[in-house]
Amino acid sequence: MTTSENLFARAKQLIPGGVNSPVRAFRSVGGAPFFTKSAHGATLVTADGRELIDFVCTWGPAIHGHNHPRIRAAIAAALEHGTSFGTPNPYEVEMAELIVKFFPSIQKVRLCNSGTEATMSAIRLARGFTKRDKIVKFAGCYHGHSDSLLVAAGSGALTHGHPDSAGVPAAFARETVVLPYNDTAALTAAFAANAGQIACIIVEPYCGNVGFIKPDDGYLQFLRRLCTQHGTVLIFDEVMTGFRLHKAGVQGLLNDELSKPPATSGSQLSTLSSKLYSPDLTCLGKIIGGGLPVGAFGGRADIMDHLAPLGPVYQAGTLSGNPLAMAAGIESLKMLDELNPYARLDQLGRQVRDAVLAAAKKKGIPVQAPQAGSMFSFFFTPTPVRDMATALTSDAKVFGRFFHACLAGGVYLPPSAYEAYFLSTAHEGKAVDRACEVMSDAIQSL
Repeated sequence: MTTSENLFARAKQLIPGGVNSPVRAFRSVGGAPFFTKSAHGATLVTADGRELIDFVCTWGPAIHGHNHPRIRAAIAAALEHGTSFGTPNPYEVEMAELIVKFFPSIQKVRLCNSGTEATMSAIRLARGFTKRDKIVKFAGCYHGHSDSLLVAAGSGALTHGHPDSAGVPAAFARETVVLPYNDTAALTAAFAANAGQIACIIVEPYCGNVGFIKPDDGYLQFLRRLCTQHGTVLIFDEVMTGFRLHKAGVQGLLNDELSKPPATSGSQLSTLSSKLYSPDLTCLGKIIGGGLPVGAFGGRADIMDHLAPLGPVYQAGTLSGNPLAMAAGIESLKMLDELNPYARLDQLGRQVRDAVLAAAKKKGIPVQAPQAGSMFSFFFTPTPVRDMATALTSDAKVFGRFFHACLAGGVYLPPSAYEAYFLSTAHEGKAVDRACEVMSDAIQSL
């Protein structure tokens, strides 16, 4: 028995399923999970001493690679002063300043402890602000495991075939309107059927929890116009994409695209266009903790001021703004500001995508490979993927064989056919070249 197998056997006696987050159990790809004892750069080292090139990156936070010396030093320096205070601390002020600096749509921000906490709190705030109860979410979008949001959810819920969860009261689910992503007609009909009742739309502007899916041209702009028209709060869940695709997340990436002058004209960007990708609230996490637990939500000051202690919407957390998480996240954000690695990360993403597509074409296997910057996915289907229904046309059994062939070759992918892959600045040179070789060989083995 390997060390990982022994650890898993022990864990299953004490931890449900042997894991503390369901997708880690390898149920959808088969086999037993490995346990990691250390990580550095683009590499995980298993409990049995195997080195694996990692395309999970802690499910997104490790944009600078694992165990970066600057982030480690920042944590060590903060640790000298204590682990938690139960009072405000200087780090959380600096973190708030950085978030507001990078995200033009955020005027005020509240720090919390996880992405789930951020989305849950943002929805409560939207309900309190609008005095409405219903919310709109999209099938396959995962916004954490709070009750109102585990309806047609993605991520681990979808991976295990349970996009809805037991334990969620039907009365809660009735307040959640679930629509197909990228379907403007369904949105128009939902607002007509629930006139004056919808508090918010919450959306992953680029989906990462049903695999990686991008919005149709004009779709996010449609959401913005619809919410403005109906007095509904627009929430962008950028827990995954915030600081990963751009320093201002998807909204910054797309607004940058809008601000480019037309190729055939010297006309200036209109003031209206500059607001098309501006949500009312934004949820953040992952990268802003530098690998430690964290979450945040922020946006328009008039909405945020409804939070206690200023307003009637209650939200609290003993460890919110924890100094160790803040120190790690501040260093991570400062490095992104200094290095601006996004163009290079996009090159690396396209390198991996193109290698797999070339191998699939040679083998005659249909593969869809949506990619933006350091995020991408592979769907084993001839159908272009634009929502949950088309994502589910991907052959999960073929993905399982692909996953294990890659793992045998020393490349670790998300153990689910319905998750995004991540790159880091550490995936350079030999790491990404070797990964492309292994993934191409894995395609040829199918």
